[in-house]
Amino acid sequence: MSVIYDRIALIGLGLIAGSMSLAIRDRKLANEVVGYARSQQTRDTAREIGLCDRVTDSLAEAVADADLVVLAVPVGAMGDVAAEIAPHLKPGATVTDVGSVKQAVIDAVQPQLPDDVHFIPGHPLAGTEHSGPRAGFSTLFINRWWLLTPLPDSDPQAVDRLAELVSAMGAKCDRMEPGHHDLVLAVTSHAPHLIAFTMVGVADHLRRVTDEEVIQYSAAGFRDFTRIAASDPTMWRDVFLHNKEATLDILGRFTEELFTLQRAIRMGDGQQLHDYFTRTRGIRRGIIEAGQDTEAPDFGRVATSGKSD
Repeated sequence: MSVIYDRIALIGLGLIAGSMSLAIRDRKLANEVVGYARSQQTRDTAREIGLCDRVTDSLAEAVADADLVVLAVPVGAMGDVAAEIAPHLKPGATVTDVGSVKQAVIDAVQPQLPDDVHFIPGHPLAGTEHSGPRAGFSTLFINRWWLLTPLPDSDPQAVDRLAELVSAMGAKCDRMEPGHHDLVLAVTSHAPHLIAFTMVGVADHLRRVTDEEVIQYSAAGFRDFTRIAASDPTMWRDVFLHNKEATLDILGRFTEELFTLQRAIRMGDGQQLHDYFTRTRGIRRGIIEAGQDTEAPDFGRVATSGKSD
């Protein structure tokens, strides 16, 4: 593969940025990958494991002369980071992000950036329950969707170049309007995560079932909930605070569906339950046919790198 960007700066060195660095360097998609993280411990770890070609001790040094800057920090921190790097960005550079929410990130970041910089928001639908600089691996994005949400005035060549990088890392790239992205992700990721957090919380408060029993006898469904509920708490706090309307909309619909199922169970309406579960089973089949999971008992996840969108 050929070099797509001369220098790429990764701001925040957790799972996504670390996996990007490894994928980019493995495939020689950039001449240099520079990294920065607020935490000295994270920077030290990144240097120790050789996560990037170079790890800097300041944001300004990290983004200097970078052709692509990737904001891989919690959604709530995006605006402040953008304001801090703005004076140091190279004219013509592209800035993107990997946040799970798009409209709130656009509102926070776009006003901070100079007019001669291309801002192209993005979101890789890939991840695990693990975080930190040691969590990344170069194959994380293979066959996973990476959504770009260009702005109306985004430069087409800059968007195509970023899409080329995304594809070269193994991801499937698509483009979507920011508000629609936030609604889609509320359905496919945000609300399911909140439900998983809640179910694990319910188990924790149900004192008639001991902690030992919950851990020892976890069936596949609850075990999957605990995997999701182990995700980065800062990231998910910011996701829900910054995609509030869409998430509340989907949770309202979820509550209505739950009441319907409650009534069917109470009334002994087996036909309604069977019909409902048949429809939902079809959605699962569609996910498998789309290549986004497998029928394997482990749900297609490798024990050391389980996927979670």
